[in-house]
Amino acid sequence: MKRTILSKRALLLSLVSGFVLFVALSLFFTQINSIQDGSELPVEPAAASSDREQGVVGLPVRITIPAINVDADIISVGKTSNGEMDVPEGPAEVAWYSPGPLPGEQGSAVMTGHYDWYNNVPAVFDDLNKVKKGDKIVIEDENEITSTFVVRTTRIYGKDDNATDVFISSGGTAHLNLITCTGTWNSAEKTFSDRLVVFADKE
Repeated sequence: MKRTILSKRALLLSLVSGFVLFVALSLFFTQINSIQDGSELPVEPAAASSDREQGVVGLPVRITIPAINVDADIISVGKTSNGEMDVPEGPAEVAWYSPGPLPGEQGSAVMTGHYDWYNNVPAVFDDLNKVKKGDKIVIEDENEITSTFVVRTTRIYGKDDNATDVFISSGGTAHLNLITCTGTWNSAEKTFSDRLVVFADKE
């Protein structure tokens, strides 16, 4: 693959675009946090399960979604100083919310990635809106063990909607929820109008 050298102007625009999308996705998690009456984001009790203590479920390191040709590294993120979920800095990585469950543990593991990007380089979740019920998401952990999740449904949230169900689940099973931006770009607020969430269940 050819490596393209960006001009100073293109590089600047790329950095600006990346920052703007970073802000756009961050705003969604700010809203989730504010819904909790000023408290921090909820964390599933399963985040401290015996599976994690015994090392049965390893840290996630790679995600593949064959239906949309996603094959990306996973990084771990926590909370910002305001108690909100952090987001990945670059377009190619997927971020796992480490205070919550590991993928494969009981509860809802949450991951996020950017949508759109600049200079014709699509972000990792640029095609997330194309996944359908029944599509598979494969997570590889640090021990090279894979867990497969099957898409149950997708849902669009407004950026100001209550989305706490993304982080909290019921039923005692393992889930994986993926988040990215979607909708119309609001240049004044520097954010997209909506957030797309893909809900998947462990196979």
